[in-house]
Amino acid sequence: MIIDSQLHAPRPRFRTATRVAIVGAGFSGTMLALNLLEQPHVEVLLIERDRHRMGAGVAYSSSESSHLLNVRAGNMSAFADRPDHFCDWLAAHGLGCDGAFVTRATYGRYLREALAAAMERYGRRLKLVDDEVLDIEERGGRVTLGLVNGGLIEADRAVLAIGNLPPHDPPAVAGAHLPARLYVGDPWATPFEEGLARDAAVLVIGTGLTAVDVILRLVAYGFAGPIVALSRRGLRPHRHVDGLPRLKPILAKPAPELSELVRWARRAARDTDWRQVVDSLRPITQMMWASADAGKRARFLRHLRPFWDVHRHRLAPPVADRIDALVASGQLRFRAGKIAKVSAGRDGLVIDWRPRGTGRVETLHAARMINCTGPQGDLLRSSDPLVRRMLAARRIRPDALRLGLDIDRDGHVIDGEGRASEHILAIGPMTRGDLWEVVAVPDIRVQVSALARRLVNAHWVAGEGL
Repeated sequence: MIIDSQLHAPRPRFRTATRVAIVGAGFSGTMLALNLLEQPHVEVLLIERDRHRMGAGVAYSSSESSHLLNVRAGNMSAFADRPDHFCDWLAAHGLGCDGAFVTRATYGRYLREALAAAMERYGRRLKLVDDEVLDIEERGGRVTLGLVNGGLIEADRAVLAIGNLPPHDPPAVAGAHLPARLYVGDPWATPFEEGLARDAAVLVIGTGLTAVDVILRLVAYGFAGPIVALSRRGLRPHRHVDGLPRLKPILAKPAPELSELVRWARRAARDTDWRQVVDSLRPITQMMWASADAGKRARFLRHLRPFWDVHRHRLAPPVADRIDALVASGQLRFRAGKIAKVSAGRDGLVIDWRPRGTGRVETLHAARMINCTGPQGDLLRSSDPLVRRMLAARRIRPDALRLGLDIDRDGHVIDGEGRASEHILAIGPMTRGDLWEVVAVPDIRVQVSALARRLVNAHWVAGEGL
């Protein structure tokens, strides 16, 4: 083995894999499978517990016409080495690409068709497994995956592509034992609009992209009642704009400290649109995160993350227009504050909350409260059976900031003793603790392409060429 100076722990010997099991068939898992299959002599097993999300995952399974991608179609190719792949697909289907923000349903169809084409082209080398993985063990230089139906799968490598974990209940809600008809803990797992009176009051916890999706879906279903969106800072995502000059990427870290970086961004934004400034950092965001120590990362998450998120992850102009119209009409209000107490009453929920910057307590009444705080990464709070079992067996551990899985620089999971696994890896949003910017298609497609090449074309073993 090679010693990894970053972890002060042995790095695994990277040997060529010929049979890879991928747990999760959302974007990350599906694209890793397709990249692997482009290499000869590789068999891929793509395992997904929800057959309806096979190929598209949660993010791109929405059928709502109001749910648009928040990245322009021109930068949404699923393949890192084929930047025009999605635009070509759109053209073949009679749809435009230039500057377009297409629906997530359209993108989900694109991914499913890519998976179907791979099934036809690669035949027996790709197997779709409609089941749930309950455990993964390393045995005799391979991995064994135990399934819900009692079956076992053996492979050279297992790759966790489990996507985002569901949102955690806010502290004031966690111990309140609210009935399901009043509180929706995960909007992607529950039809949150069912049984809701058209003019009832709704409280949305969170003001980010998830909240926007939920609000638009409520309105699309004919809901006309008042909506309050509440978060600690009350920040909502900004909008994309068209017609900006060509981006000039930053290729070197502009400032060593977070405070200096903020000042640099403000100065740079005086001469150009702030969106250009934020986007110019994209080529080096992962590098900046990697070079930051644990203290600096924690300060970023505590003080800057909410502002980074609303500037970095923006809304398509039509979506921003709809949200602005709802605010202007008075139906939607964004509020900054913190829930102090919530209880179930005869006519719904009674929510006591403290507006930000004040000591007073105000009261809201709602027929339904929907948790839109967004995906979380704290493994220790997860109810996922696979995560819980692997944690209990100490085969995985959380990263230092509880953003997801602890991994080494090559994507191997780190176990409870600090050792890198030789045969279990992870990709996608659950690796954000190591990479930070790995939640959007442009970042994930690069990650899966690189991992596929390493898995099937290992260039070194114990520091020497193969």
